[in-house]
Amino acid sequence: MDPEAAQKARESLELAFQMSNILDTGLDRHTLSVLIALCDLGLNPESLAAVVKELPTHTHPTQQQQQQQHRNTDS
Repeated sequence: MDPEAAQKARESLELAFQMSNILDTGLDRHTLSVLIALCDLGLNPESLAAVVKELPTHTHPTQQQQQQQHRNTDS
């Protein structure tokens, strides 16, 4: 991939990541990159979206602890 194409790909991924955050999808850059690559290979985006919705969400233990502490202080 030439440098200009690589830069454009990084910018596109960053834009997709920003939209993902606005929509609160919980998807990280790596996951988005994989999904974009699968779409580029011809997989149906709607089918991929359905699969992603069915995947369990795993949070980092630190995030879980912070969420639990937040709930405890709200009570």
